[in-house]
Amino acid sequence: MAKYFGTDGFRGEANVSLTVEHAFKVGRFLGWYYGGNKKCKVVIGKDTRRSSYMFEYALSAGLTASGADVYLLHVTTTPSVSYVINTEKFDCGIMVSASHNPYYDNGIKILNGLGEKLEDAVIEKIEEYLDGKNGELPLAKRDKIGRTVDHSAGRNRYIGYLISLATRSYKNIKIGLDTANGSAWMIAKSVFDALGARTYTINNNPDGLNINDGAGSTHINGLQKYVVENDLDVGFAFDGDADRCLAVDSEGALVDGDHILYMYSLYLKERGELVNNTVVTTVMSNFGLYKALDDANINYEKTAVGDKYVYENMRENGHCIGGEQSGHIIFSKYATTGDGILTAIKIMEVMLEKKMTLKKLAEAFVAYPQLLKNVRVADKKAAMNDADVQAAIKEAAEALGTGGRVLVRESGTEPVIRVMVEAENDELCEKHVNNIVDKFYKKGHIVQ
Repeated sequence: MAKYFGTDGFRGEANVSLTVEHAFKVGRFLGWYYGGNKKCKVVIGKDTRRSSYMFEYALSAGLTASGADVYLLHVTTTPSVSYVINTEKFDCGIMVSASHNPYYDNGIKILNGLGEKLEDAVIEKIEEYLDGKNGELPLAKRDKIGRTVDHSAGRNRYIGYLISLATRSYKNIKIGLDTANGSAWMIAKSVFDALGARTYTINNNPDGLNINDGAGSTHINGLQKYVVENDLDVGFAFDGDADRCLAVDSEGALVDGDHILYMYSLYLKERGELVNNTVVTTVMSNFGLYKALDDANINYEKTAVGDKYVYENMRENGHCIGGEQSGHIIFSKYATTGDGILTAIKIMEVMLEKKMTLKKLAEAFVAYPQLLKNVRVADKKAAMNDADVQAAIKEAAEALGTGGRVLVRESGTEPVIRVMVEAENDELCEKHVNNIVDKFYKKGHIVQ
């Protein structure tokens, strides 16, 4: 596993495990690597964290020092960076964001010239440079020094693109949006207003410190309450960089990524547009999804957790839809990354074309009870390799048999172990998750 970069970029606490020196050197490397004998172009977006400005400037300094021209989208979403790369032929792009993490964390997500997550081979080279293994890189001189360019027009073109994808007007439909005080805070409402919706927003006043704070797709209860209290037709919640979307029906019930995958793949199949008759999921998807897909005669594939791995499978096999329970949904006809606002538009498409409520669309998929607990540990590898922890996991798996499953894995972006159990009832889920978490406590792996 990479030293600095996880499944979704280089992430850590700002000025602690991720510093401006790291950002400067990442910029230096990318400007040199993509430059060669030409002046490369790099586009940068950022979320609303206070530290995002600091990292944006450090990256820009490193890139221009290596001779790159830097185009700044300012506060925008991760999928908008991917869109701009693809449509304007940038050499690569960077999103400064820690996604759903708290405000004091931040991250550097790098996208290649196709708008996809950066290749592992290039990440290895960046890490070698960060560790000083390859010496210093040449600095650009005189007219070879790069410059920064305001490119908010690129973000505006992305907004226009999203609007163009809607198949019908949203006139008189009451839609709630929870933008998590993050990247979508200006974009999402603009899109839904332009499509004619009666748009209601919460958590839409970022101050640099409140991103994801009891808000957005990781704290869905706020939107659930808001939709019911205001008699809305549907609600959509995004994460900090808006590459995720979870939905809420008119009665406040959660419609997660698995539900979204099911309803849209069924919609495509009915229209004869489900390429390869296949949906790509991760190992975290619910048993109920697979049962519903089996009943609909739709095939599925499973990947490791991370939309990066979902997209790799889709690209290699030509599949058109895939995603995660957390709300990262990829529609390969329209994007190379998960896109929360695009996902919301696609949910609206199914509702309007089939003339059905979200509640009705989601009913055919009955999820198994599932419980997920995250435990913050001092050392992920040591915690996972502990013999007593492994014994507790094995004991839970044997007790569940074919009536459920247990999945314990390291987070790719945080010092966290995720403990998940699916079973026939909530009591069994609670019992087996707690037994495993207690073992982490007793062996001294958990930090407060």
